[in-house]
Amino acid sequence: MNGMEGNTKKKWVLRLRASDAATIQAIKARKKIVETRAATAKYRDVKKGDTLVIVCGKQRFERTIKTARHFKSIAALFKAVPYKKIMPYAATAAEARATYYGYPGYREKLKKYGVFASWI
Repeated sequence: MNGMEGNTKKKWVLRLRASDAATIQAIKARKKIVETRAATAKYRDVKKGDTLVIVCGKQRFERTIKTARHFKSIAALFKAVPYKKIMPYAATAAEARATYYGYPGYREKLKKYGVFASWI
């Protein structure tokens, strides 16, 4: 996500890989209503009312951020938010957790920074 100046609200660009087709379809169908990232410094300024611009190849669409929260861990996130709202295509919470850990370096980032979640 990259912040772009707006009036008082910002637009955050989230680029997804073509291999993330299930994620894109779930967002479009409004089945995935919570977008998450490791809570690194670049996500700390995301606020309610900002716009998330989702880009994948030639596809581009926007969602308004309804709520933004930081969690210390995936376990804390899943305790507060049903995993199906984050990864509707995951069969179990364990599968969803494994998906996070499958991204290069993500296990370490999550341990160090926690998880940032935005309701879209």
